[in-house]
Amino acid sequence: MAENLKRQDGLPPAMTRLVKELSRLPGIGEKTASRLAFNLLNRPRDQVIALAESLLEMKERVGLCAECFGLSDHPRCQICEDPARERDLICVLEGPADLMAIERARSFNGVYHVLNGALAPLDGVGPDDIKLKELFARVNPPAEIREVIIATNATVEGEATALYIARMLKPLGLKTTRLARGLPAGGDLEYSDSATLTSALSGRREL
Repeated sequence: MAENLKRQDGLPPAMTRLVKELSRLPGIGEKTASRLAFNLLNRPRDQVIALAESLLEMKERVGLCAECFGLSDHPRCQICEDPARERDLICVLEGPADLMAIERARSFNGVYHVLNGALAPLDGVGPDDIKLKELFARVNPPAEIREVIIATNATVEGEATALYIARMLKPLGLKTTRLARGLPAGGDLEYSDSATLTSALSGRREL
């Protein structure tokens, strides 16, 4: 396949193909992709092979946890399997990166529910397109849930998702809270520092 690609900026076809594939990654333009390609070219062969193998292993083995829908290479993730976690306390998040951010803060000992998205009607993303049905199934009686913490991002989509969840949970009489405003408006959880997340968790408000 590489030989069918035209040379670009004097690069051999194999390099051109690598730059093209790296450019598909979010936040990586053609110049950055070229730098990465040259860096990989100059690395020892065993390091490049290890990188390629790790990418394939990730793609083949990592999927969604059957319970919380976070990332896992087993049917249930380590957090859901942990008997020390408070299973009556559920934190609802938009994506796996948000889960990692809260875990780094080490201030939450409940379990998670990862929506893998947020409501965005203008983009065609409705309730059936994210893991909302699965969330409601988890918290419906006879499940004994003490509190649902809605930790969607402080964006238009995140706020709309939070309000939708709160409205759907209200008839169940569940305590439903939202992270405090220690988080910047329009910001994403995964970019927040541990102190800010700890403050937001401790100061969460009821919806």
